[in-house]
Amino acid sequence: MIRTSEPVDRLSAEDAVRSYEHLTQVERAFRSLKGIDLLVRPIWHRTEDHVRAHVFLCMLAYYVEWHLRKALAPLLFDDEELNENRKKRDHMKPAQLSESAKKKKTLRFTSEGLVVQSFDTLLMELGTRCRNRCRIKSDPRGPTFCQLTEKSPLQERAFQFLGL
Repeated sequence: MIRTSEPVDRLSAEDAVRSYEHLTQVERAFRSLKGIDLLVRPIWHRTEDHVRAHVFLCMLAYYVEWHLRKALAPLLFDDEELNENRKKRDHMKPAQLSESAKKKKTLRFTSEGLVVQSFDTLLMELGTRCRNRCRIKSDPRGPTFCQLTEKSPLQERAFQFLGL
């Protein structure tokens, strides 16, 4: 049972349950902060200002991660239609995967033919993009130049989703 002090005209029973379900997202965020993802703990700082700055940076990192996951959802195993379907479905029953999410999980390919990724594997793939400083071997004291690695199709699409 969920109880609220909000009047029914402001918050229906269904919306109260949906709001309560968002609590799991908050709990997941704190697990991420304390767990292996962002490592808030242990805190090795001694002053209050440094501890506050550390926690602030961890919260900022989680906020950036949240936005990245949202923007990159078409490339991830995430169900992109979950939030849209949340208001349509029976709030007392567990959420069901959308047909597009089932297809992604079964085939392991996006609708564009790219391999579906976990967030961690996608970050590792994006981490392979780099800029190399080069120098011609025959002239070791000669000028240097920079060369970017070629983007893979997955990286290209991820950068498009991120607006980069």
